[in-house]
Amino acid sequence: MKKLFQLSIAGTVPFLYSWQIEPFWLEFVERKLPIKNLPQHLEGKILMQISDLHVGTRFDWNFIIDSFQKAKKYNPDFVVYTGDFVNHGGSAETEDLKKVMKHAVLGNLATFGILGNHDYGKDWQDLRSSDNICNILEGSGITMLNNAQQESNGLNFIGFEDLWSPNFAPQKVMKDYDPSKANIILCHNPDACDKDIWNGYQGWILSGHTHGGQCRIPGVITPLLPVKNRKYICGEIDLEDGRMLYINRALGHSFQVRFMVRPEITVFTLIQA
Repeated sequence: MKKLFQLSIAGTVPFLYSWQIEPFWLEFVERKLPIKNLPQHLEGKILMQISDLHVGTRFDWNFIIDSFQKAKKYNPDFVVYTGDFVNHGGSAETEDLKKVMKHAVLGNLATFGILGNHDYGKDWQDLRSSDNICNILEGSGITMLNNAQQESNGLNFIGFEDLWSPNFAPQKVMKDYDPSKANIILCHNPDACDKDIWNGYQGWILSGHTHGGQCRIPGVITPLLPVKNRKYICGEIDLEDGRMLYINRALGHSFQVRFMVRPEITVFTLIQA
């Protein structure tokens, strides 16, 4: 009986930790981001990446608001949001998103965003949902880059629509990008890195989508990974062709459980490459 009780406790503690503690144990990951052709006046500026809010009914989205308040203390110069603002884009979720984005972290110089697959509604095909979410985000001070680019203070941001959406057409922007500029690409799903769309691009790609697997034992198993390329889990990945990929572990979660994959907001310090 005593052994059974001990086994019960041994199983209950990890379950409670992965359900009630780690999903809300935010980590601010601070690292340098070396960028080719970065203007000298941007050296040392802060770029913050926030990804995968997943506002909906699967967890208390007040955690997102609390995280935004903590993030504002970094006083970022640029902020980028890399998709999946909601779970499925229904009317209740979009109303909740409006409440959350009233507290959005905005950059002192610029704020940009892209959509993720969940922002396109059911089966990732609902363009009314994606248009509605874009309108909410634009109204919150976020410039959405839908297969588009925009320069701010000498830093050029290029944004793709999501790989799984009907609007994925990065060639619209990649055919016109200027490699002599300081460029950063925002691309929700890192599997897009393996597509023939890059037109010789060399530089950083900031992604989300994977949530770092949400539950993993590093070096052993990462069972929940919604990408074809199983190398694309989280963190920095050298694509060995002049491109560098960074995959954010997500702030929110598609379901309320995490194990050894804390939610993340990334704080980059810009430096010249």
